[in-house]
Amino acid sequence: MLREHLLEVLVKAWPMLLIFTVIMSSTRLAYLKVNREKFVLYKELSSLLFMLYILLLFYVVTYQDPISNSISSYNLVPFKELLRYDIGTAKFYKNIVGNLLIFVPFGLFVSCYIKKKRLGVVAVLSLVSSVTIELAQRLIVGRVFDVDDIILNVTGGIIGYFLYVIVYAVIDHIPKALKKDWIINLFIIIIIILIYLYMGNFDIKLPGVLS
Repeated sequence: MLREHLLEVLVKAWPMLLIFTVIMSSTRLAYLKVNREKFVLYKELSSLLFMLYILLLFYVVTYQDPISNSISSYNLVPFKELLRYDIGTAKFYKNIVGNLLIFVPFGLFVSCYIKKKRLGVVAVLSLVSSVTIELAQRLIVGRVFDVDDIILNVTGGIIGYFLYVIVYAVIDHIPKALKKDWIINLFIIIIIILIYLYMGNFDIKLPGVLS
């Protein structure tokens, strides 16, 4: 279910993502070459992925069907909309699970960028970003301002923060011999290949991933 929604977005947004990736990657490589700085694959990929994520986030929250003709233009009652959807239905995955998961990468990337365990900072940044998105959707796109979306987004950002804490704790216990750049690069490449195979529906079931 979630994979299908993500694939639908990627199919529509891939020209934008391709153009951005080529321009940014070539510019970045030129910068590293001219300034004689070291190229580290996993660091460059993490920065690129964060920018691509922001683009996808922008696409998802702006290119949706406007519903300005709705009777109510906003919902300010917490958890009111959350209780409308039956668990397991398509609308539940799209509106509840989707709004939750879409901010998990945000919390993860922001935590990695700050490089400090600051839950409050991640929560505030998630709140500011989510409120900005909701206001833009209401004022520009014509969608309903929903406080429940903000609650889900912030919760997703917090989940991303705890993922960072878990990953940081695991990495902290890894022997230094396994922390070399080429090993991390290889690990990242393997992850990317697995994600590609999963998204391409090559009959690979990743444990713990909703489908």
